[in-house]
Amino acid sequence: MQGRFHYYEGYDFKQVTYPIRVMKLLGIEKLFVSNASGGVNPDFIVGEIMILNDHINFFPGNPLIGKNFDELGPRFPDMSEPYCPEMIQLAKDIAQENNIRIAEGTYLGLTGPTLETPAEYKFVRTIGADAVGMSTVPEIIVARHMEIPCFAISIITDLGVPGKIKKVSLEEVIEVASRQEPKMTLILRELIARS
Repeated sequence: MQGRFHYYEGYDFKQVTYPIRVMKLLGIEKLFVSNASGGVNPDFIVGEIMILNDHINFFPGNPLIGKNFDELGPRFPDMSEPYCPEMIQLAKDIAQENNIRIAEGTYLGLTGPTLETPAEYKFVRTIGADAVGMSTVPEIIVARHMEIPCFAISIITDLGVPGKIKKVSLEEVIEVASRQEPKMTLILRELIARS
């Protein structure tokens, strides 16, 4: 896909995740997701590339609420491995081979569309996240419901770290993401070719 539907645009979770259902029925075997996010890990720098190894669903709901269709997946899907460990390791190997600095961490999904306040950034870090964004989590939940192995990667476009928080414009977020996009694309392209 080129882009995605976001909850903050007014779509409900079923609409946000509908493309994942369609792609599964079209025969995809793995899901690769990318996003731009705010870093709350004090070790991160702007432009950091973070591989997701876990997430926290802080959206006001879950895309699996409602009638479960057993042909798509179980009523209570396991989420102990939301992101595929084998793909994570392979992506780390690819990054190392290409001298690309990467981090690994937990992503927290919030609704947006506002960026977080300093207190919200602190809260996000306190409850265990390394980065925060406005997407990804609903799609991963639905993909895992259908037992699709998932890989996700973030570009850290701004920092929510005390002493490093500054006003951020959409243009700045796009500029950072655009600058790092070729490195992320290289990792994804190689990962797809090798997995």
